[in-house]
Amino acid sequence: MASEEFRSIRFPAKRRGAPLAPPNRFERYRYENEGEPSGDETASPPVRTEYLPDDSRSIIAENDSPDVGFRYSVNPYRGCEHGCPYCYARPTHETLGFNAGIDFETRILVKYRAPELLRAALSSPRWRPEPLAFSGVTDCYQPVERRLCLTRACLEVCAAFRQPVVVVTKNRLVTRDRDILGPMGRENLARVVLSVTTLDSQLAHELEPRASLPAQRLEAIATLAESGVGVMVLVAPVIPGLNDHEIPAILRAAAEAGARGAGYVLLRLPGAVKDVFADWLERVLPLRKDAVLARIRACRGGRLNDTAFGRRMRGQGPLAEAIENTFRLASRRYGLDKPLPPLDCSRFRVPGQRRQRTLFDD
Repeated sequence: MASEEFRSIRFPAKRRGAPLAPPNRFERYRYENEGEPSGDETASPPVRTEYLPDDSRSIIAENDSPDVGFRYSVNPYRGCEHGCPYCYARPTHETLGFNAGIDFETRILVKYRAPELLRAALSSPRWRPEPLAFSGVTDCYQPVERRLCLTRACLEVCAAFRQPVVVVTKNRLVTRDRDILGPMGRENLARVVLSVTTLDSQLAHELEPRASLPAQRLEAIATLAESGVGVMVLVAPVIPGLNDHEIPAILRAAAEAGARGAGYVLLRLPGAVKDVFADWLERVLPLRKDAVLARIRACRGGRLNDTAFGRRMRGQGPLAEAIENTFRLASRRYGLDKPLPPLDCSRFRVPGQRRQRTLFDD
């Protein structure tokens, strides 16, 4: 059957955040198996994760968004098996011919040449040292990293070049690389941001099905802080009516674990993510669905998403202001309101390349 209008296909939901295939906005036609669905998710086996080679010729991505705290990022993977139904990056999979639902978390593109490409990029005379974010789109410590170690290899490259990095993750696997991040952190070359969405382990299991549990992320904060890394906590996303009341408790727990700074991002639902997240609410919290969506709209000018710079990360209106005030007061109370010192880009060196002395050298 080919059609411009069609329903989403549902898949067996074994630890998946989005067991459905929403329409791809770039595709006019789509083929579906004819016949009525059985309604029994156990009738067919769960969809298995595929790892597909990504033949990208470059590894450093640049963005010019004024409300993103970095200019350059490195993403060894495209798609993310963590399976968070709220993930703003889901629509990026549509540009690859996949869907923003089940494909995003089961068809992972792997940049096997990422360390090689990064070394070449940092060796180029065109590179002007600025902090690199790992990752700007999907989590660089998602489960497959345990086996492939591409993020670790990229960090080894950065350590050799003394290239400053900021790692953003919700996986305790980041502590595996404390032998690299610790020395870099002590030289002000590395910072780690742990995303903590909730302290409720059951909610986290449903909301972030293949990510580390909250207690494990707090342990990761403590481990990294003890290793000499400056660690921040990111309450992201803040979902009005679901986890906004947890902001003070999350900041307190993170501060007690050793975090030195904090940030937050209001839930963003671009493109097909609106349908993915609404479906998750219907499956997991049906009695709260309407209230949560109404509160999101209250922060987004009556819509579920707002793409305007300056508003998309914080929202607008009385409820958004209340969330911001709650965060600001809790940050101050737990000593997380001071900015961390900027990473030191002056130490950057290309290995094996002699530095030209200047009149100001000793």
